[in-house]
Amino acid sequence: MKKYNMITDQPGKALFFFALPMILGNLFQQFYTAVDSVIVGQFVGEDALAAVGASYSLTTVFIMIAIGGGIGASVITSQYLGAGYYRRMKTSVYTALISFLGLSIVLGLIGLFFNRAILTGLNTPENILSDAVLYLEIYFLGLPFLFMYNILSSVFNALGNSKTPLYLLIFSSLLNIVMDMIMVQAFHLGVAGVAAATVLAQGLSAVISFLLLLRMLKIFPENMQEGEKRQLYDVSMLGNMIKVAIPSMLQQSIVSIGMLLVQSVVNGFGSSVLAGYTAGMRTESICIVPMIAAGNAVSTFTAQNLGADKPERVKKGYLAGMKIVAVFAAVICLLLTFFHENIVNAFLEKGSDQAAFNTGNAYLSFIAFFFIFIGLKAITDGVLRGAGDVVVFTVANLVNLSIRVAFSFGFAGIIGVRAVWMAVPVGWAANFVISLIRYLSGKWSRKKLIEIEEK
Repeated sequence: MKKYNMITDQPGKALFFFALPMILGNLFQQFYTAVDSVIVGQFVGEDALAAVGASYSLTTVFIMIAIGGGIGASVITSQYLGAGYYRRMKTSVYTALISFLGLSIVLGLIGLFFNRAILTGLNTPENILSDAVLYLEIYFLGLPFLFMYNILSSVFNALGNSKTPLYLLIFSSLLNIVMDMIMVQAFHLGVAGVAAATVLAQGLSAVISFLLLLRMLKIFPENMQEGEKRQLYDVSMLGNMIKVAIPSMLQQSIVSIGMLLVQSVVNGFGSSVLAGYTAGMRTESICIVPMIAAGNAVSTFTAQNLGADKPERVKKGYLAGMKIVAVFAAVICLLLTFFHENIVNAFLEKGSDQAAFNTGNAYLSFIAFFFIFIGLKAITDGVLRGAGDVVVFTVANLVNLSIRVAFSFGFAGIIGVRAVWMAVPVGWAANFVISLIRYLSGKWSRKKLIEIEEK
């Protein structure tokens, strides 16, 4: 596959071929999480699937924090790369890795000690609580590896290399599936085996990814004077990263935070409904991958072109991104409309309660028509994030989250569990409209996160 330059090549082609490995990689990542659920549902049982589903909402929040943080760091790195400031670019990479490693350790300890309290607070059914706690205990022990794996992927993307994360995701996904089968079928470890397989597979990939990144950074010349030392950490640079990272964490985790906050609504309907909801939720997570990846690609495209002082290219890239997500939304709609029953059946064993099947099918048959909204939202948010224009971006995502939570809690008692997924497109659409108004104002093009300096 030809490597397209974000700054000089035709925007549509550059975006698509940069986003494609990200989409494929993230699909593999979501694929093996779906396989986790299929293996648990088919070989362990409905309650075990519900336990993994109850855990999934919480674990996704932590990983999305990592992805959002990585995007925050990647915006700074991309702008330095676009401007040709390679020494500062490397400092930004080292600063990000050190900072987020520390954050991952803190978050891992918080998750390890408070996961039972959180699950209890979310009204997790008693019959699956022990399995859910066990899954999370193993997961949080390995969180620093899982966290850094996602940060490293974002750094590779910032450097214009979206292929290496793809290869590593394929490797970790296939390894994860093989280990799932071994842990569950050969050693009969159930939920604990699934969690251990995820930690080991992504942990190994994180180590390999770090070594490959160190080798890649050597390619970029630094033009250092004799006796001059490389700067590994810059507090002011970290401050600029945080400005983008916090709303990026919010944007990336908005779906998972929403799922976590409404988890108590779903849990209140019992473990059978939760199992069906888990099937639908995992499928939705796969379907939004092209949208989120396209938005992340637009973010990198925006950052590099603003660093190179080419804001007009950003506008062309924005329109190209809109066309890309529109095509993906149409394909997803057709697939879910005609095959939602087959998808739900893959997650659940034949003896599962009918409520589980009904819930999963109702979820997917409704949400199928609305993925265009998250696509448009992701592309527009990508421009604002890549420019470092974070205030309106943050407000838009908070509105998204608030609508989803308020709608779910407000209407669940009236229309049942359907309120949870009916709230989703309303939040996506509101987010898009707010971000679009900011984009049309053009103020994002005047934002600067890096200073002009001698190379």
